[in-house]
Amino acid sequence: MIALVAGATRGTGRGIAVELGAAGATVYCTGRSTREGRSEMDRPETIEETAELVTAAGGTGIAVRTDHLDPAQVEALAGRVDREQGRLDVLVNDVWGGEHLWEWDTPVWKHDMDKGLRLLRLAIDTHIITSRHLLPLLIRNEGGLVVEVTDGTWTYNETHYRENVYYDLAKMSVNRLAFAWSNELRPYGGTGVAITPGFLRSEAMLEGFGVTEDNWREAKVDSAWQVSETPAYVGRGVAAIATDPDKQRWSGKSVDSGQLAEAYGLTDVDGSRPQVWRYITEVKEAGKDADPADYR
Repeated sequence: MIALVAGATRGTGRGIAVELGAAGATVYCTGRSTREGRSEMDRPETIEETAELVTAAGGTGIAVRTDHLDPAQVEALAGRVDREQGRLDVLVNDVWGGEHLWEWDTPVWKHDMDKGLRLLRLAIDTHIITSRHLLPLLIRNEGGLVVEVTDGTWTYNETHYRENVYYDLAKMSVNRLAFAWSNELRPYGGTGVAITPGFLRSEAMLEGFGVTEDNWREAKVDSAWQVSETPAYVGRGVAAIATDPDKQRWSGKSVDSGQLAEAYGLTDVDGSRPQVWRYITEVKEAGKDADPADYR
């Protein structure tokens, strides 16, 4: 299996890349943060670290610095994959990098417009540019898979306003992109699916809450945190779809990590099966009192 994870530096992208590696894939890990320099996110994680984790998991990790807003760089990336592999089986569009750009619960007339438009470019344009140059490799063989990573399924986002217009539009648009790819790939036997993790214990989230993966339960935050998950959870879901001979059953759909875990019998690294989206809708939004542990 030849895979490319665009936005593999940290969080969901890293989790997906590593689990594809565990499935034996060669994984191109792309992003802007390298050991030679950081992106505007200014975080310490690098694509080289991700590639090393992929290799340690049993695959072959290849780090390629790429700014996915630059069509020339993405075209060069596609050319390299073509020269070295001659095909692409899995493309994961996980480019984001917008955490520092949005303002929570802020109406459009108060939100910084330049930051908001930058967020949209990072969240949407990058995915389209990447697909434009990588899909010609993916359709060479039947069975190709494109995964669009977002926050919230289509069903959830359809009825919930996600913080501000820029974030809301970005996350709903990525769901729609997966539907678009499902249509464009259908004549070539390909699959396009949107996947959202739950409450993610990413490097940034753990750091922000002042905890580590060893003591994450001690964070004083929303009760949904007790139904949080590691990046490996959604990664295992993506790897399961990628290796599923009947993967086309997911094409055009928007699903969460918990749904994939149930469908494929997967668990998180601690053996649990978090269902945070169910917890949010069935307990928090319904005003019910339930133990978060019941949703693990």
